[in-house]
Amino acid sequence: MVLTYHSPTPFELECGAVLPGIDIAYHTFGRLNADASNIIWVCHALTANSDVADWWPNTVVPGGFLDPEQYFIVCANVLGSHYGTTGPLSADPATGSPRFNSFPEITVRDIVGAHRLLADHLGIRRVKLLIGSSLGGFQCMEWALIDPDFAERVALVATSARTSPWAAAFNESQRMAIEADPTYGEPRPDAGRRGLEAARSIALLSYRGAPAYNLTQADRGAMTDPQSPFRRRVHSYQRHQGEKLSARFNAYSYHRLSRAVDAHDIARDRGDSVEQVLRTFKPKALVVGITSDILFTLADARQLADNIPDARLETISSDFGHDGFLVEHAQLNTIICNFLKQ
Repeated sequence: MVLTYHSPTPFELECGAVLPGIDIAYHTFGRLNADASNIIWVCHALTANSDVADWWPNTVVPGGFLDPEQYFIVCANVLGSHYGTTGPLSADPATGSPRFNSFPEITVRDIVGAHRLLADHLGIRRVKLLIGSSLGGFQCMEWALIDPDFAERVALVATSARTSPWAAAFNESQRMAIEADPTYGEPRPDAGRRGLEAARSIALLSYRGAPAYNLTQADRGAMTDPQSPFRRRVHSYQRHQGEKLSARFNAYSYHRLSRAVDAHDIARDRGDSVEQVLRTFKPKALVVGITSDILFTLADARQLADNIPDARLETISSDFGHDGFLVEHAQLNTIICNFLKQ
């Protein structure tokens, strides 16, 4: 069941805007032990929610790295999202209406700031493991740098120390698709829906890559259909995935969160290079890269592992690109369970 914490204190964002209090939606699994030494905090990716059992298959299970019989697991919905935490569709207390496109720009550090409010509310001062994939990994890095003593261990899965021009180009193309929808900007929840569908289609190319598409979307039998030689199996897949996302998310949240992804750079305003900042990392770290990930590459993973003082690099072998962290749960469970047992 989703829970909500309301923080009544004005929340100042990095952009200078102030939200007059925020709601933070979260889920917990398992039970806290007597000395509070069994806490795992999960930071989720772009369009996920706080119900980690819903979007990370076969992990919140007995024997998994999120075993609710062993650990007390917390996952909070990110600021700006669609699933209960304050975002573009939340009512502005001053007007009683959603902010829609007037919702301010947010950064990963803003997202972590909201998480820290929830941790204080729950009385959590330290966790056994802080784990995140993709945008979730960004949050873990920022949290470990802002509060070096919060996490005993950090697991950074399919992520990077800064968003590359390559990854940002995908995001800008997605926002261009959203902005090309003539309804985007209108004060209604479904504004930009067709643009969001196109954006999701673009995103999937970066999440999967050619090997996954060629493996899962090959046409059955002859390549052409005698009734319609222009019809390909992958066409319906792209449209279906776009429709699925637009049915559960909104274009305003997607736009703001993709901008937060593009602003990610752990060296920003810290006066050092990425490598120098990583060398200040205090928790023991596990870095997990995926062989076929074209979004956050093995080179990105090696940069993290080579510069964080107490870090090890593990690799998931997969044809499913960035989405390998969702698909290859058996490999991931083995890697992270071993890390927890060290």
